[in-house]
Amino acid sequence: MTSTTQPETTPLNIALLTVSDSRGEAEDSSGHYLQEQILAAGHRLIARRILPDDVYLVRALISDWIAAPDIHAIIITGGTGFHERDSTPEAVTPLLDKTIDGFGEEFRRLSQSDIGSSTIQSRAFGGLANHTVIFCLPGSTGACQTGWEGILREQLTSSHKPCNFSGLVRRKPERPVHRLNQTIGKVAER
Repeated sequence: MTSTTQPETTPLNIALLTVSDSRGEAEDSSGHYLQEQILAAGHRLIARRILPDDVYLVRALISDWIAAPDIHAIIITGGTGFHERDSTPEAVTPLLDKTIDGFGEEFRRLSQSDIGSSTIQSRAFGGLANHTVIFCLPGSTGACQTGWEGILREQLTSSHKPCNFSGLVRRKPERPVHRLNQTIGKVAER
């Protein structure tokens, strides 16, 4: 008889941000959905925030999370449309070392069966910065379901073959902020 046990997976530390001018915690159904899925997949949710759609507030928080040695992945929901205040791509893109072009392409392909040609208005995207993978989804719960079930669940799972982001992001330097602070201290002492 052969064993049908699933390969063991390595959990990631994930930070979750909702970008919205109108939602508080009680109304954040997308954030609640993603939190449930992250935890159900065995990952650790180590930070969760809601911020207004402001380029500089979003960029500052994501910069901190990218620099944090214990955050492997960031999922952002909201701010990816074409309304005047939608600014998640403008806030996050300058921080990326590399873009994950296939994420936005696959998200729009998967969304087409639900929303038809309106999928062209989605600016969902992904990227990598300081060994931290970042995925930006639209703010609707349905879009978050599409992104999680169709892409993120597998790509954040260490046992997914032929490839996933788990091994790449777990190579993040142990203490980049600590080393930076030591360097600044030495310069200041001179």
